[in-house]
Formats: sequence, C-alpha cells, structure tokens
Amino acid sequence: MSNPFKSEGRFVQKIEATPLVEVRLEPEGAGIWCKLEFLNPSGSTKDRIARYMVEKAWRDGRIKEGGTVVEASSGSTSIALAMTCAQMGLEFIAVMPEGVSRERQLTIRAYGGEVILVPAEEGIHGALRKAGEIADDSDALYTRQFENPDNAEAHRVWTGQEILKQIPGGTVDGIVSGVGTGGTIVGLYSAFAEAGCEVTPFAARPVRGSAVRELECCSFSPCVPGVVEESVSKLYSEAELAGLVELDISDDVVFDIARKLIRQGFPVGPSSGLNYAAALKAQEKLGPGARIVTVMPDRMERYFSTELFDSMNGES
Repeated sequence: MSNPFKSEGRFVQKIEATPLVEVRLEPEGAGIWCKLEFLNPSGSTKDRIARYMVEKAWRDGRIKEGGTVVEASSGSTSIALAMTCAQMGLEFIAVMPEGVSRERQLTIRAYGGEVILVPAEEGIHGALRKAGEIADDSDALYTRQFENPDNAEAHRVWTGQEILKQIPGGTVDGIVSGVGTGGTIVGLYSAFAEAGCEVTPFAARPVRGSAVRELECCSFSPCVPGVVEESVSKLYSEAELAGLVELDISDDVVFDIARKLIRQGFPVGPSSGLNYAAALKAQEKLGPGARIVTVMPDRMERYFSTELFDSMNGES
C-alpha cells in the first residue's frame, strides 16, 4: 500500500508551471523558446526531479518522515533535495567534490543539509562512490540521480507537458540541453516524441576556451558546472534519442551568452549560456521557423564568486 504524501503546510506540491518565453539576443536574431526553470523555488530545474524522486520513494514506503536522503551532486540537485527534504521532514546529505562554489555549499547547509566533500581529483566519480558507501552503511535513501528513471520521468510528465501546452501550435522541432544526469533531455525528448512531434535532440557540450580559472572540478568542462562526461550518466548513455546531435560550445561563448542574457534581465548561470548558444546552432541546422526549445536551468546567485561575475567584481 502506498504511503500518502503529507502536503499540509508544504508548498512543493503547489508549484505552478514555469513560463516559456521566446528570447532574442538581437532584434533581428533567431528566437529561442526558453523554459525559465530558474523560477522554481530553489532556483533550478532540479526542483522537479528532487520532488518526483523523493515523493515516489515516500509513496512506495522506501522512506518516511525523519529518514535520510543522500545524493552525489555538484550543486543544483543537492540544493533542490535539501529544500525538498526540509519540506518533508527528512535529513539530507550532499556528497560533492571539493571546488564547488561556496554559495552552493552554504545554501545546502542553510536548508539543514550536511555537506561531505571528497578530494577534487576524485571528481564526481569519487562523490558517487562515497554516496554509495553512506547508503550501504545506513538506511539512507540514495536517489541515484544519474541512473534513476524517475529523474527523466519528472521531465516527461511535468516539464514536457507544460511546454507542449505553452508553445504555439503545440509542436517542438528541436530540444536542446546540456547533459548532467541526462534527465532533462531524455525526459523532454520522450514527451515531445510521444506527442507526435518530429523532434531532433541536441546535446550541448562545453569545451575549454581561454578561460583559465575553473569553476568546478567535476564538469565536462571545468568552467560550466553540472555538465559531465556522458559515461557518468546511465540515463543518457542508455537512452534512445533518435537523430541525436552533439554540439560543442566554447567556454568563452558560454560566458558571453550568459552575460548577455543577464543584461537582458534573465538571472541565469553558465548552463543557460551553454544551452542558449547551442540552441542558436540548432536553429541554424534546422532552419528558420524551426521551434527550438531549451531550458534556463538555474539562477545566477550561486555563481557570484565564480569567473562568470569577475568583470562585475572589478576583476579581469
């Protein structure tokens, strides 16, 4: 028998759809349909998977009030899980490689979560091993975001359905996303394909440009947090994404686009710059008039101490 989720006094079940807006960086430039996921309560799209994975475990009886959740994450998923666990009366342990921004560690602790750091040279693989050890030695629920199908399912049944209702004509031609866990691109592609869209999936990959200071130790590029090697994510590596196109974007372009988006009033982080830059390339490939959808995954506040904001801090 499923365990009813207690909603009294909790807002995570009452969150409304985030906006989908057409964004142009130049008056005559291509318009990209952007899902403003930074408007979720914890500031990122990871709120969706945190709620879905933990609530599913709650209903299945795998965790109950007072229990502990553990996850290996470079930041946004851990922040979302820390908030969700605080709402649900659960303890949370985040396992992260050294080098993640101070803002993200502080946010997790502010929600009552515990942060355990593994050596930077071990990266996300070391964090995954440590999280597994913690789960094995306790009754903690290990959400395993890189392989948990509920991650992608959250985007298939929630984010994807919202987009289909919001986009004019209800049709998507291209979906663009950086690959961290792979849940976003896998879930959204599934939602659009099941709706009958002839959609092309584009995976955005940041590559080193001239940036010299690393934001993070465990990313595919150390300057763009949360985007990791494809081999890390079982969700992505085993997904059937027909016609998948992988797009490499220089760190320099990522930062430039992110700063331009911020100047237009979008309070975003580097991953939004990556996704938008890749979406422009996708638009070139699919042609004028193609409806390209991407996600603005998280907010800028967790990156104030990083290179993204050096010029605004008076640094070069």
